[in-house]
Amino acid sequence: MSASDRRRRREADAANGVSPRENRKPAGKSGASPRDDRKITGKNVDGGWAARAAKGTATPRADGDRWTDRGGSDRPRRDDRDGGTRSGAPRRADDRPGFGGANDRAQGRDSGDQRGDRGGAGRTGAARSGVGRSDRGASRPDRGARAGDSRGRGAGTRDAGEQTSKAPTQRRPERPDPSVPSPRKRRGEPVDPAREVALDVLRAVRERDAYANLALPKLLRERKISGRDAAFATELTYGASRSQGQLDAVISACAGRPVDEIDGPILDILRLGVYQLLRTRTGAHAAVDTSVDLASAEFGQGRAGFVNAVLRRAGEKTADEWVAELAPADPVGKLAFEHAHPKWIAQSFADALGARAGELDALLTADDERPIVHLVARPGEITAEELALVTGGEEGRWSPYAVYLDGGDPGLLEPVRDGIAAVQDEGSQLVALALTRAPLEGPDTGRWLDLCAGPGGKAALLGALAAIDLFTVDAVEPAEHRAELVRKSTRNLPVTVHVADGRDSGLTPGYDRVLVDAPCTGLGALRRRPEARWRRTPADVAELVTLQRELLTAAWDLVRPGGVVVYSTCSPHLAETVSVVADFVRRTGAEELDSREFLPGVTELGDGPSAQLWPHRHGTDAMFLATLRKK
Repeated sequence: MSASDRRRRREADAANGVSPRENRKPAGKSGASPRDDRKITGKNVDGGWAARAAKGTATPRADGDRWTDRGGSDRPRRDDRDGGTRSGAPRRADDRPGFGGANDRAQGRDSGDQRGDRGGAGRTGAARSGVGRSDRGASRPDRGARAGDSRGRGAGTRDAGEQTSKAPTQRRPERPDPSVPSPRKRRGEPVDPAREVALDVLRAVRERDAYANLALPKLLRERKISGRDAAFATELTYGASRSQGQLDAVISACAGRPVDEIDGPILDILRLGVYQLLRTRTGAHAAVDTSVDLASAEFGQGRAGFVNAVLRRAGEKTADEWVAELAPADPVGKLAFEHAHPKWIAQSFADALGARAGELDALLTADDERPIVHLVARPGEITAEELALVTGGEEGRWSPYAVYLDGGDPGLLEPVRDGIAAVQDEGSQLVALALTRAPLEGPDTGRWLDLCAGPGGKAALLGALAAIDLFTVDAVEPAEHRAELVRKSTRNLPVTVHVADGRDSGLTPGYDRVLVDAPCTGLGALRRRPEARWRRTPADVAELVTLQRELLTAAWDLVRPGGVVVYSTCSPHLAETVSVVADFVRRTGAEELDSREFLPGVTELGDGPSAQLWPHRHGTDAMFLATLRKK
């Protein structure tokens, strides 16, 4: 091939977005990492379910859809709920950025028994309003060579010395469906797809109150982004969302104005840029240049110059230097700023820790770390040991049904698709198990109730346990779309779903066991919902406490004498936990049992009689539970 032919070929490849390195790969090679090609599946090499456990072999039934347990495993598992701790500590993700950054390696998915169901992904249109005179008039200093601009091919660290060629500008075709998020129209050159996805999710969160952990996976699938780019997009999205308050303080100092005077779309770009500069190992040139590209492509050179100037000022100091300059002087305020938490939330954690408030630093650090995926094995269908074998996971420490996964998309697992396993935080599993273990006065007639059932994780575990003894569960959820989630979670289980307000459900009293997993601030699951800490305000607490008291009163009216009510929240805030319970006991004379006795083997649950789980102690969400028996 002549030199001119080779030159024309390189130009054609560049126009099609093919790099010279990719063009040199032998035929038949995809260029993807072997890790990217792996599929998470529970099948053996022969294609069938033949995971051999120590007690027997789990094999498929004749219809191929469900499990039966052969050998020593073929027995009811009611006894499992009476104990069963696991040895060893939960796995923690490695290779995280310093300064509290969360290096989310899973492809855009967090785990947990999610309480929120509103979602969104990307944007349907870009706001084009200005950011002020100085934004439009700011000049853009010479940025020099574009070192580190990987154009979508780089690793999660995006090193600053990486040189790449640039493809000619191509305008993306518009999507026909306006409800489907699409990349924004570009004035300038193409931008990094990972950073573009992160920016679109941040904008959806800010403009439409979307949930990042729901919006991001959807957008990654739609734009066919995977592997290292997906991991980098996940780190940027979740990290910038968690760190918003700290990032805004730095941006305000560098811009010389409050962040509410900066146009929202520009502020999103600045947050991404400052996060990369201060809380990742991304090279400074790459962090600044790619952020300027995002601004230039959408808004033009004027506002891109403003972005450039702010980020260059931010990069003049290290993260520790910014903390020393901007953090409040008081100990709680300093820790809150350092770990990017609102001070009122950090103070509420310190209050809940009580005499062990010295653990606040460890707790806030745990809130910034990527949580591992927790699965629950459905009782009577598959054991945790078998589930760990077919998924490559590790049996949980506290729940006899828990399995830990380091990452990946749990929706790809066949046990999850088959409905014999599900994603559920181990703390949520323990709440449901405590309800089944609490002693009654008189026999258990088999009428159980989940009064706040959506989205269905605890109802499903209760239903599976009830099925072993031919008991039944009623599940109440006021929102139809969430009630449908409960139906899906409890399919083929003895669970009846009622669309009703739990405060006035219309159900017949006489239940043996009632669970009130009350709506709450969700402060115990901040690591799973990155933007939640900046959405909640102290005013939310008072409103939710009123609802929590009303639901607990309704549950008391539905439980029989001698029956038990478990009250739980995914929040450690004292106003939502011990204060609600103490007030209720004073008003009703209810007998509060020691909930710690129903979580055998679980240590450091507090002084009792209620139990409080913590991310930094137990590796779970900060679930609170109290057990009340009706006299």
